[in-house]
Amino acid sequence: MQTNPVLVESAVVFSVVMCVHMAVWNQHSWCCVALVIQAFYVQHKWDRLLRNGNAVFQWRLSANSGIVPAVMVMPLLGVALREKCAASGNVYFERFSMVVTVTGMMLALFLSLLALGITRPVPTNTCVIAGVASSAILYTVKQTLTVSEVIEVLEVLLIFVYLSLIVLYLLPRCFTPGEALLIVGGISFIVNQLIKRSLNMAEVKGEPVHYFLPVVVVGSLLLGVFFALLFCFMESETWVSSLFFHMMTAVLGLGILMPWLSLLIRRHPIMWLLDFVTLNDKRLCLLGYWVLLATLATLVVLHQNYQRQSGSKKHQASTVVRKYFHLIVVATFVPGLVYDRQLLHVASVGCLGAFLLLEYVRYFRIRPLGQLLRQLLTLFLDERDSGPLILTHIYLLLGMSLPIWLFPGPCAPKGILPGRGAWCPTPGCWRWVWGTQWRRSMGEIRWPGTKKTVEGTATSVFAQIIAVAIFLIFDPTINLNSTYSWIVGSITMVAMLEAYTSQIDNLLLPLYLFILLLL
Repeated sequence: MQTNPVLVESAVVFSVVMCVHMAVWNQHSWCCVALVIQAFYVQHKWDRLLRNGNAVFQWRLSANSGIVPAVMVMPLLGVALREKCAASGNVYFERFSMVVTVTGMMLALFLSLLALGITRPVPTNTCVIAGVASSAILYTVKQTLTVSEVIEVLEVLLIFVYLSLIVLYLLPRCFTPGEALLIVGGISFIVNQLIKRSLNMAEVKGEPVHYFLPVVVVGSLLLGVFFALLFCFMESETWVSSLFFHMMTAVLGLGILMPWLSLLIRRHPIMWLLDFVTLNDKRLCLLGYWVLLATLATLVVLHQNYQRQSGSKKHQASTVVRKYFHLIVVATFVPGLVYDRQLLHVASVGCLGAFLLLEYVRYFRIRPLGQLLRQLLTLFLDERDSGPLILTHIYLLLGMSLPIWLFPGPCAPKGILPGRGAWCPTPGCWRWVWGTQWRRSMGEIRWPGTKKTVEGTATSVFAQIIAVAIFLIFDPTINLNSTYSWIVGSITMVAMLEAYTSQIDNLLLPLYLFILLLL
């Protein structure tokens, strides 16, 4: 009997949910259990719609809908953050974490309602299960959130609906339904938070570092949507269009985003950034080191394209070459994690903005670099880049950066970090430095229904355990106490999810590992 990878994937996610529920016992953790059960039934409806071509939009090929692993990320993240902030006595971020949890649940329920609405004949059993889960979640929302927090959740849901219509129409075959929920839902939440804080300047609090990400995300979104709609009616490859693109990018950056950011951080962003990066010699050395690695990565790309031109036109970058980029990214993040996490936070946000801008230039064929970028990056395409955008390198950056951006600094204890919480900013990094180098490179016994090998998964788990031991040796601020078994179990569950998921592992797996280590 052939094993269904979707069933195993769902079973692993359910195991993660139960682990969170055992560690955090409250109303929202119970709602997460109800949500994952109804998501399991809804995923089958989405998979059937994808196979029959009746799923409204064009989704990414060669992958299932990914509903179960995707819908649980934001609710579980909120539950874990709430537990962390409650333990530190930070009431503001505890309430904020509850909003994150409920927002994730509402987005998941909307996606379920969409699937049930377009499925024919109407699936009665799934509708009953979804109705029961929705009733339990809505009752919990009524008991735990204030009116203003409920309005905030509805605002995110409204932004998500309209943004999904725009993004999925303009970018066919770029996402699965689960990936769209995760990415568009996260962007919708960021947009709403930035608008809320901009309208209530008296409530603006926190480090200036934390406002760069929302401004960069919103600016990139505005730029992309505006030119995607504009170039539907005019040619984008002419010099006139390219000049207009560069001019409007400068207007957006200097005339809108800079003043917006200066209001939030109460200083001119450029002057603040100069003071920030020149604070000490260590930061200047890190910046020089990162420039060197960026130059090395560029040389690798140019070398691979030279080989393609001198050889076969069908030459594609091998898996080994892709691992070079993984190692370069790890070599970039490890010194930042060790010496200066704030600088790494700002640098990774800047890198995200640069990646998105270059992708716009490539996608719209903006002169003078658009066509050149198309030729250079086509070499590194794989089956996950089936849409008009090339997103795998952006997903890799997000997988490394999200644990750093999401780490609840105000809720973290001072001094020595206790237990598994010490690892929260690092899962993307040491998962990549050890784990992914082995998942496909060795072994002959394959997991049923997948291309991944049992030997590769086992080696990945053991390699990450060795990485934990090395970190313990060289970082005296980490005090694991008796939580080593939880870390090993978390690594094992995420490795099993990697073996069976068809979603973007660069994005999904670091988030699940981050959630488990946060508890």
